[in-house]
Amino acid sequence: MLALQLRPTPRQVFDSGPSVLAEVLRDDVNLSVWQRRLPAHLEDFCQQLLASGEPLAESRVIECEDVWRSGLQDLARSFAGLEGHAAFIADVVWLVEAFRELLDAQRVGLRLRVLDKAMCPRFHVDHVPIRLVSTYAGVASQWLEEGAMDRRRLGDPAAEPGDASRIHALQAGDVALLKGERWQGNEGAGLIHRSPQPQEGERRLLLTLDWLA
Repeated sequence: MLALQLRPTPRQVFDSGPSVLAEVLRDDVNLSVWQRRLPAHLEDFCQQLLASGEPLAESRVIECEDVWRSGLQDLARSFAGLEGHAAFIADVVWLVEAFRELLDAQRVGLRLRVLDKAMCPRFHVDHVPIRLVSTYAGVASQWLEEGAMDRRRLGDPAAEPGDASRIHALQAGDVALLKGERWQGNEGAGLIHRSPQPQEGERRLLLTLDWLA
């Protein structure tokens, strides 16, 4: 109990370069965000993918001895005819490799989905060590600073902040690393966040990576 009382308040860090992602390894950081703007050709590909109206929901477990040979070239293969598909795959592979190197991961779980509604609409924490989240197109994840909500009431709509200024949001293109409850030493300090609700008729393209081993 004393250790929890002495632990510094979790903080969040942001920068326009990818090196900021390593900040999540600090004990007092539960969110690090690379605030990037996607190149125009990647933005165009993602917007065309969403505009097609076709579904997309893929999950992979990647053994990390050789990410480039892990079969990711077949990701979103039903959209391979769209210009920019190869560049999109290269970007995903780069993120997987960066995630693997940062954590010395041997196995990574990947999910790529098109969503037209909030997947987890209530504020919550993830019961995983760490998760990479990147919304390639559409509205992105929302999060709270420490103290904005009573952790004992997570999942209770009545306990969520009534002041919209206390609810922060990532942007499309951002690459975020979110610490969860199972990161050693981060118990009780996982980032509080939720999925956004897209507007009627809108969709979002979401990539998540989980450290499995």
